[in-house]
Amino acid sequence: MHALLELPENLLSVQSFLADKIVEVESRFDEQLVSALPPVSALCAHIERYRGKMLRPTLVLLCGLATRADASQTLDADHITLAAVTEMVHMATLVHDDVLDEAEVRRRGLTVNKLRGNEAAVILGDFLIASSYHLCSQTRRPEAALVIGRASMDMCEGELLQLHHRENFSIDETTYEAIVRRKTGALIGASCRLGGLASGAAAEVCDALDAFGLHLGAAFQIQDDLLDLTGRERVVGKSVGQDAKTGKLTLPVIHHLVNADNAQRLETVRLLDLLAEQADGVDARDLAGALDTTGSIEHARREAVDRVEQAKSCLACLGKSDAKSLLEFLTKAVVDRAF
Repeated sequence: MHALLELPENLLSVQSFLADKIVEVESRFDEQLVSALPPVSALCAHIERYRGKMLRPTLVLLCGLATRADASQTLDADHITLAAVTEMVHMATLVHDDVLDEAEVRRRGLTVNKLRGNEAAVILGDFLIASSYHLCSQTRRPEAALVIGRASMDMCEGELLQLHHRENFSIDETTYEAIVRRKTGALIGASCRLGGLASGAAAEVCDALDAFGLHLGAAFQIQDDLLDLTGRERVVGKSVGQDAKTGKLTLPVIHHLVNADNAQRLETVRLLDLLAEQADGVDARDLAGALDTTGSIEHARREAVDRVEQAKSCLACLGKSDAKSLLEFLTKAVVDRAF
């Protein structure tokens, strides 16, 4: 598991256990993407660079542990496979997002679209999605494919809704929430549900885990949006300022445009236009400065923290365990991260 924050000593044993299991997930992922065709094999090898926090597979494993009837640190092959499936779907979305955002850097390396062009990137993303369903079909849980299928549909809906509202300066927070719930929350919620499903958890527990993931996903996306405005590429590990450059209005911008006076609003729209044109001398930090005048950066941060608290409340159905404690700890890491 990627170390986002320093863990309390009592959680180090479960962290060590998860670290070993993540290695198994990575092996399962790599085994699935073996190709006899050198060009395909080379592209699949390149996307290994895209691995970062491994949040989704970690959540599959942690929710699997937290819902074990005997609270033992045991996970089976289905947990490992489904964790690999969630990372594969996530990787596909990253490859496709880089095409949509015209991004050139991911995990401090060149994106597939920058290296091989948009056509190769789109097909590689499709290959990853197809591979994830092939892998998912190898578990003893046929309902897992329905969960992944629904999450994939939701993600596409969220992306289409966001594309529909590109450069829409009147978009409201309700629409933003609908985008985030589908685009990011759906797969994180599905990851949590799959962990419980693989452990044989009751339906109501799986529902609560899904809700936990939806709230956590919203907090994660809001923090991503903030980092796109205020982060530095060398720290974040990917291109920043992409939302404004591609006309995607995120929560702090939406809040600012509603609360700004006419002069502030006109200046911000001018900045957004310049960023979309990639004008020299203008970057996302200029936009962040404008948003600070209406407290919009802080508003987004408060919303992320609120979603984390809502996520924590969904874990009330779980018994006390180190896995549950680590789930609660990770919620804080989501909004405290700088990458």
